[in-house]
Amino acid sequence: MPARIVMTVWRILKTRQFLRPNAADLSDYGCFVVLALGVASLQMIDISLIYHVIRGQGTIKLYVVYNVLEIFDKLCQSFGEDVLQVLFNSAEGLSTCSTDRVTFELLRFLLDGAIAVLAFVVHSFVLLAQAITLSTCIIAHNNALLALLVSNNFAEIKSNVFKKVSKENLHNLVYYDIIERFHITAFLLFVLAQNILEAEGPWFDSFLINASYVFMCEVLIDAIKHSFLAKFNEIKPVAYSEFLEDLSKQILNEQPDDRQKDLTFIPLAPACVVIRVLTPVYATLLPAGPFIWRIFWILLWSVLTYFMLAIFKILVGLILRCLATWYINLRLTRKQHAD
Repeated sequence: MPARIVMTVWRILKTRQFLRPNAADLSDYGCFVVLALGVASLQMIDISLIYHVIRGQGTIKLYVVYNVLEIFDKLCQSFGEDVLQVLFNSAEGLSTCSTDRVTFELLRFLLDGAIAVLAFVVHSFVLLAQAITLSTCIIAHNNALLALLVSNNFAEIKSNVFKKVSKENLHNLVYYDIIERFHITAFLLFVLAQNILEAEGPWFDSFLINASYVFMCEVLIDAIKHSFLAKFNEIKPVAYSEFLEDLSKQILNEQPDDRQKDLTFIPLAPACVVIRVLTPVYATLLPAGPFIWRIFWILLWSVLTYFMLAIFKILVGLILRCLATWYINLRLTRKQHAD
């Protein structure tokens, strides 16, 4: 998205012709404003104050706080999908409307953009509070992390395994679990950044052990949860192969007619949290010197980070496409043998 915006601005400066932006450009502008204002809002939050408030709570209260935040995260995630869809529809309307409706469509686009900013700022704060709560449990030395993981994950099992769910609902639940892994990764990046800034003595081994606990508990609980869901609802395990096949087709941009739902991961709120927590880490890398010299280093680190992330994104995309192609061919071969 930043690369597309830079290319659009460069094209305008080069041709010196400002034409009405198309829907894709307007959507990029809207997402960039949401991201920028989200990061700016989180920069005004005192993380240490929230940390000490949460740390003063008991283990039971931490469990309650984390579960409440998790519920709000799911609500914000669902609401954010609709908000972005409305914003993109407004961008489409503004780019294709007639001249006499430009003012109305522009006001509509600005209003939808303001609602999107508010929604994702709230979602970013919820994710930041979740990350601080998890960090509090990891740093504590009274088995708070183990208590939080056990209570939270068993509550998740209890709320899911005794429900009657259809295959489509199970499909949606699988996608929510996938997105939850990305959110947990963002939380662990927050914990890593806090350790880099504040930890004293050897801490990396302890961080790796605790991060492994978190991921292993998530994987184990999800396996148990889906095993019981499939058993109680008489859904055969081959359904998960179909879910993975559908996800592989999404990666390859194939459009099956019977697709029920796309995996919708909106990275704006997690990106705001990651940028907020990594900014102080980058600040420690800046050398002392004149203001111009520090600006140079800020730009240099920003450009290097962006190119590293772009290369990483390309590599991940290529690997995912290769895996998706391999899995679809494997499924076709199995179907042919079954026939």
